[in-house]
Amino acid sequence: MELPADNRRTALLALTVLGVLLAAVLTVFTVFDGDDGHSGAGGTAASAPASANQEQGTTGAGTGRPGAAAATPIVSLPEVVKAHAVMTRYMAGLNTYDHRSSTASWSAPLLRLTSGEPQMKQTTVLPSGKEWATCQAERCSSKGSAEVVRDAVISDDVARGSGRTISSLVTVTATRVAGGSTTTESNRWLVTVKEDGGPGGQWVVSGFNVFGLGDLGASAESGE
Repeated sequence: MELPADNRRTALLALTVLGVLLAAVLTVFTVFDGDDGHSGAGGTAASAPASANQEQGTTGAGTGRPGAAAATPIVSLPEVVKAHAVMTRYMAGLNTYDHRSSTASWSAPLLRLTSGEPQMKQTTVLPSGKEWATCQAERCSSKGSAEVVRDAVISDDVARGSGRTISSLVTVTATRVAGGSTTTESNRWLVTVKEDGGPGGQWVVSGFNVFGLGDLGASAESGE
């Protein structure tokens, strides 16, 4: 049964109106979805630099830890190198002599590497007694070498005003030739140097002892 012509036109018109409304609704959803996505991306990009700046502002320079500050070393590396050089020259020199050595000429350059205190004068000496007599009879010679193994203590005694000191473990090797035979002896010493004349002054030996066996020549202000 066919519908009258007026009814068909009315039905088609209704369908057309519904189609237009549907298209309009889809268009509105598409536009708003696009705007929201763009706004979200822009918000993230804008906040990232702010977070980075905030992090950078609360991080200590060169430490990588929030709020931390870089520590200042008690003794700089170049000064530690100078201190080690004094230690090794002195300890090697103590073990370098021959049967012709005289106390005055031999000890003078070594004492210039020390604090000059009585204790150091007493320990900066050639072998004596029977040992020296045997050395002269056998026309002996001794050659010393020294090497810093590691630093044990680096300090700055502000309370007593004794200044900065470094105590290091030093290996000393002495090769002795006497009566046609050669012997080599090696020991470890704890050697202490202090800064003479304040910061920027000269490092001088203020004491040394066989590692773990008590002190030889250290002053009361050497920091040991």
